[in-house]
Amino acid sequence: MNPELEHERLLVEMAQTDINAFEVIFEEYYDQIFNYILRRTGNVEDARDITAETFFKALKNIGRFKWRRVSFSAWLYKICIHEIAAFYRKTPRNLLSMEYLQSRGFDPVSQYDLEEEIMAAHNALQKHEKLLLCSRAIKELPGRYADVITLRYFAGKKISEIALIVGKPEGTVKSLLHRGLRKLKKIILKDKNSATFFK
Repeated sequence: MNPELEHERLLVEMAQTDINAFEVIFEEYYDQIFNYILRRTGNVEDARDITAETFFKALKNIGRFKWRRVSFSAWLYKICIHEIAAFYRKTPRNLLSMEYLQSRGFDPVSQYDLEEEIMAAHNALQKHEKLLLCSRAIKELPGRYADVITLRYFAGKKISEIALIVGKPEGTVKSLLHRGLRKLKKIILKDKNSATFFK
């Protein structure tokens, strides 16, 4: 077993026998799960709520986690994808971007130093203007395309990992990525400000 998976296995085994050990898992994975959800929703408060629900479900079900072909981090991503879908089914709404919230003086206060998390995610999004533009456009895609594109290009997951997370064959994931990127290109080209994006 590679060192990363071995580390995950030890963390999970501790948390399965000692509920207080789940705090270590929370600390280890909170940032990456929060940032993934924030990039999918573009809304800080929603991302915070969905992240909390994701970890609640993980804590509640950690005793059932079994080591098969899915790593623990893939299991967490799977939970958060389900929580994002459930959230949108329950609360359809127009999403606000981080830039909009910050321009309106949004100043989050949280025991997990949310401001720092927002800035880290914001800085990651601003590394390239193209990625920022894509992030906005991704919100317009159907969930199955948004999930695989975000996992691939924002979370940096391999095709094999994405296949495990979304529960689809690798060929299907490749197809979803291909079709999703075509749809994304159409959405971006509709925006007059992005006319030179694909030139």
